[in-house]
Amino acid sequence: MAARKPRQVRPVDAALTRLLALAGKGAAPGRMAREVELIAGEWTTAPDADRMEIRERLDELREQLSEGVGHAEEQVADLDSSEPAAMKQASAMLAALVATRDAATQATGAFLAAAPEFVNGA
Repeated sequence: MAARKPRQVRPVDAALTRLLALAGKGAAPGRMAREVELIAGEWTTAPDADRMEIRERLDELREQLSEGVGHAEEQVADLDSSEPAAMKQASAMLAALVATRDAATQATGAFLAAAPEFVNGA
């Protein structure tokens, strides 16, 4: 039986996995934001970069991170405030997620400013 060719991981999924691994190590918000900047830079400077695909990736990354922030905010709100260690850890994770979301929003804005023909999804 021939071995299956492994499916290629979607770039957005790979980026999210990369960010989650970094967050799991307790990375500071600034470090998380820089990682998003690196990811966006890798996408936009790739030699075979398709501008419309980059826009879609950046939009999807931003949307996924926004959903993650919303979910994390709900979890922090549901935590028992009598558990200071859990509150501290959850608040740190939320701050890291907010930083990634904000960095993805800025990266999308920078991309659109550099390529105004993609502002309306054209």
